[in-house]
Amino acid sequence: METVINHDFQAAIPGPLLKLLREEPVLQRAFIVGGFVRDGLLGRPSKDIDVEVFDTGIEKLVKVLGGWGRVDLVGRSFGVIKLTLPGCATVDFSLPRIDSKVAPGHRGFEIAFDESLSPAIASSRRDFTVNALFYDPRERLVRDEHGGLKDLDEGILRVVDSQTFTEDPLRVLRAMQFISRFGFRPDQMLLDLARKMVGSYPELAKERVGEEWLKWSSKSRYPAQSLEFLRDSGWIRHFPELAQVIDVPQDPEWHPEGDVFRHTMHCCEALVNLPEWENAEASDRTVYLLAVLLHDIGKASTTDHVMKQGRMRVVSPGHERVSAEMASQFFERIGISKAIEDRVIPLIANHMVHLQEPTDRAVRRLAHRLRPETIEGLTLVMSADSLGRPPKPKVVPESVHKLLEHSKRMEISNSSPKPLLQGRDLLEIGYTPGPEMGRILADAFSSQLDGEFGDKSAALAWIAERYPRIA
Repeated sequence: METVINHDFQAAIPGPLLKLLREEPVLQRAFIVGGFVRDGLLGRPSKDIDVEVFDTGIEKLVKVLGGWGRVDLVGRSFGVIKLTLPGCATVDFSLPRIDSKVAPGHRGFEIAFDESLSPAIASSRRDFTVNALFYDPRERLVRDEHGGLKDLDEGILRVVDSQTFTEDPLRVLRAMQFISRFGFRPDQMLLDLARKMVGSYPELAKERVGEEWLKWSSKSRYPAQSLEFLRDSGWIRHFPELAQVIDVPQDPEWHPEGDVFRHTMHCCEALVNLPEWENAEASDRTVYLLAVLLHDIGKASTTDHVMKQGRMRVVSPGHERVSAEMASQFFERIGISKAIEDRVIPLIANHMVHLQEPTDRAVRRLAHRLRPETIEGLTLVMSADSLGRPPKPKVVPESVHKLLEHSKRMEISNSSPKPLLQGRDLLEIGYTPGPEMGRILADAFSSQLDGEFGDKSAALAWIAERYPRIA
């Protein structure tokens, strides 16, 4: 049964697009659909706008839209037309269709377009009820055929149609990232369907899996809930680095919150509530949340019980190094780019470096090890690690503050030291090119990090003394 509510998205819709939707005769039955409607009703304006057009064919639609802006038909088989209007971001226009699964994989769908479909039938192919809402820009009404408004109000994530949902296993991972972004609670049917679909994971290309994790890591607000969903649905088995830390014990004196998996959830929650993370660029948020997610996965293989000072203690020596190695495997499995991996790995490998009284030498060398990441990024990860231990007080250790302040005084909090000497400097004073020059430069940079000199003239004097040139 259709539910209709008044809601005016006029302020959120670019003027040129609104004019097109309200004035073009061919678009009398055109509706804004999907995430734009969902996000707008939640008070989270979205820049991505999708329009579904009924009662017209693709050739006619392409011709009409071409009179308003630049048109790109990106996939005739999917009926998607990209329209770029003056002063407006690109908008996707599509036709109503029915998708039928005919073979494994995301390409194994048979698509049938039918301009006469009703919005109720056309929207039934969508994954969740909160994504099946559509907005009529002429009537200024939100139309709901599947109970999405009620689910949105109650914060429930519910599938539209169980059969169409199970045809695409990626929808389980979409559920994961929607739960993380919006705090939705999965209903029982969603959990049951996800459990039945565990075996279909191999159908997914790893790049598609990685895309969902990138959305998770850049947009999360409730990451713990999504990790619980992965665990409860059984899908965490496909990410063994995470599955293996469930029930791995920690020393209760330092980790009263429980096992490593629970600690990881608390740390992720702590990070996304730090202003520095919320205000960061999306690419930086991705790096820091992935680093926190994976910072302790090495404890699965390094945790042991040892007697210390007459007490049995839980220890995980060297877990940060093992965690870094395992993180690389995780990234390879889900298709995460090398650029992201290169930033995350040094953060994980160095997250236990708590310098009680930092020295210039130690801070320089730490900044160098972290490249291309920074000490600022590392202290965010360290802060989340410290804050993710309830019921311990939510306090960041003084050593973390000291490290950040010390690096700021040295002006390397958001960069790494650069070598004062280059090969050309040695050539200019008569040194001969070759492997030996490379060894000299490496030794010079190491000594620079140790603080033996601080400017180029002093560096050249060091070279002259340490490596006197033979006439």
